[in-house]
Amino acid sequence: MRVDDAERPDSADAGAQKPAELTSPHMESVCENTTTADFKQSNFGNFLPNVRSGGWSDIGSRQYMEDTHVCIADLAKNFGYPTVDKEVVSFYGVFDGHGGKDAAHFVRDNLPRVIVEDADFPLELEKVVSRSFVQIDSQFADKCSHQRTLSSGTTALTAMIFGRSLLVANAGDCRAVLSRCGIAMEMSMDHRPCSLSEKLRVESLGGYVDDGYLNGLLGVTRALGDWHLEGMKEASRPGGGPLSAEPEIKLTTLTKDDEFLVIGSDGLWDVFSNQNAVDFARRRLQEHNDVRRCCREIVEEAIRRGATDNLTAVLVSFHLVAPPQIRVNQPRRVARSISADGLNSLRILLGSQ
Repeated sequence: MRVDDAERPDSADAGAQKPAELTSPHMESVCENTTTADFKQSNFGNFLPNVRSGGWSDIGSRQYMEDTHVCIADLAKNFGYPTVDKEVVSFYGVFDGHGGKDAAHFVRDNLPRVIVEDADFPLELEKVVSRSFVQIDSQFADKCSHQRTLSSGTTALTAMIFGRSLLVANAGDCRAVLSRCGIAMEMSMDHRPCSLSEKLRVESLGGYVDDGYLNGLLGVTRALGDWHLEGMKEASRPGGGPLSAEPEIKLTTLTKDDEFLVIGSDGLWDVFSNQNAVDFARRRLQEHNDVRRCCREIVEEAIRRGATDNLTAVLVSFHLVAPPQIRVNQPRRVARSISADGLNSLRILLGSQ
């Protein structure tokens, strides 16, 4: 794994600068050249996902940059492990930090490794990913106990592609949206105190929602880190407490109708609806078919619309070609006729003009 983009300086001056070229140093990410097409056709029918990815981040109008993201084309190979049956597992993640960037960076740098090193990887990925989120949360707690200056939290959304399967894991309010024939398919649920199911879960674990905030402090109900906040997590019981690090998992089988996946930090979804993001990305890909450039344009459009948060967009395409134009079937025209008398009257009328 290599660092494609230098860390954006955490300063107000840096926030005033906007990305101008694709080689901008203002990114906050760990990515590699990601194009994979190594899946065995015999296992997955006629459809072979050709996976391409790109990402872009901007500090927005905030003073500090706390978003980060990662794109890894071959997870096992990246950490020196052999693949199973020569099938590639790719990994993508967006991490939106709060109270500092350290939790987001720690999860970005260590979660992929923990997943690969799990004994059940890659055969039981759902269990592995869920277990790894909680495990990396505990590891960060241990690190913070020795370095209290690292105390912070982060939401996390990851997407893994293996064969024709897409597995999305989410803890927090980042969001993943799949474009299926141009229709936005929600692949994650925002974990916020206003969610009834999350509110009930929180209250069952001794927490409460006050004015839209978990325990009056946090705007999310699931996150990694935040061990310094009293009453949020139980160190004696991993995964315990009202603030959960356990992700919600969604697994789907990709078909030729699935075009791309958009992953964004919450600042993006403040100004884009799911369908609007899909429509915008489709138009840009149809223009130039450059996934990284498309991410930059999504982020720049969010800023133009007035987004004030840190912004991150990752786009994972499942085809080498751009999304096709959608043809809308027009209703058949009804044949109309005119009588001989009517035609004669029309001729007289036009002749008198």
